[in-house]
Amino acid sequence: MFEKARKLRAPLSRKTIKSLRAGEWVLLSGVIYTARDQAHRRMFELIQSRKKLPIELKGAIIYYSGPSPKRPGRVIGSAGPTTSSRMDKYTPRLLQLGLAACIGKGERSPEVRDAVKRYSAVYLVTVGGAGAFLSERIKQAEVVAWPELGAEAIHRLVVEDFPCLVAYDSRGQDFFAEARKKFEEE
Repeated sequence: MFEKARKLRAPLSRKTIKSLRAGEWVLLSGVIYTARDQAHRRMFELIQSRKKLPIELKGAIIYYSGPSPKRPGRVIGSAGPTTSSRMDKYTPRLLQLGLAACIGKGERSPEVRDAVKRYSAVYLVTVGGAGAFLSERIKQAEVVAWPELGAEAIHRLVVEDFPCLVAYDSRGQDFFAEARKKFEEE
């Protein structure tokens, strides 16, 4: 499945984002950040207060994951995706501020789909239930904000060949809608 995947380097340029198409497999290498519900809430509070965020959003990728504690000999524990829709109320504003992509699992709200297109971003999904497999693709990990949140702290991850599927592209194409349509036609 990953033999034909495009290799990408994070952070992502707008040119790269605009070249991605829904349904395309990619292998990410470079820096991504984890952030779940509590981190998103805190980032949104900082934005509303016009304070500096703990990470640079321009070109960044946020992975909706709360990694488990690392085991001996590993840089991180299991790091699978969480349900993306829980971050939907925050995502349009983060995209507007320059976030290039988010990674999670499942479909998003119409507002997020519209924001992905409007701000020339991309929504990626990865394999749910495969946290141990995905953690093998993480080469470095460090908490960069709010360590008191435990697994929900913001982690800076260096990944290598991290597999993702383009679910929504910057042209407004929707992998989930296309898959449903093909299924219904068969």
